[in-house]
Amino acid sequence: MKYLSQFLIILGFSLIGEALQLVIPLPIPASVYGLALLFAALCLKLVRPEQVRDAGGFLVSLLPLLFISPVVGLLENWAIIQEALLPIALLVAASTVLTFGISGRIAQWWMRKGDKTHG
Repeated sequence: MKYLSQFLIILGFSLIGEALQLVIPLPIPASVYGLALLFAALCLKLVRPEQVRDAGGFLVSLLPLLFISPVVGLLENWAIIQEALLPIALLVAASTVLTFGISGRIAQWWMRKGDKTHG
C-alpha cells in the first residue's frame, strides 16, 4: 500500500503537469512541469521526501531502460554519424566540461549561501 500511495502522489504531479502543458502555450514538456511542481512541493514541505522516496527510487532504477531505443537509433544511423564523429566528440567533450564547470560554480555558490544563512 505504501508504494501505491507514493506512485499516486508522483502520478498526481504528472497529471497536473499534463494539464498545465495544455493550458500554458510554451514548448515545455508536461513531465518538466510535473517535476518542477513536485520539486516545489518538496521545497515548500507540502510533500515530505519519505512520501515519494521508495517509488521515486524505483522509477530512477528504471531509467537505463529508456536509453535502449535511442542507442538502437544511433546504431542504425552509424554511417551518417561516422562521417561527423570528430565534431560530435568535440562538442560532447566541450559541453561536458562546460556543464561540470557551471554545476561546480553553482554548487559552490549554493554552499557559501548556506554557510552565511546558518553561520
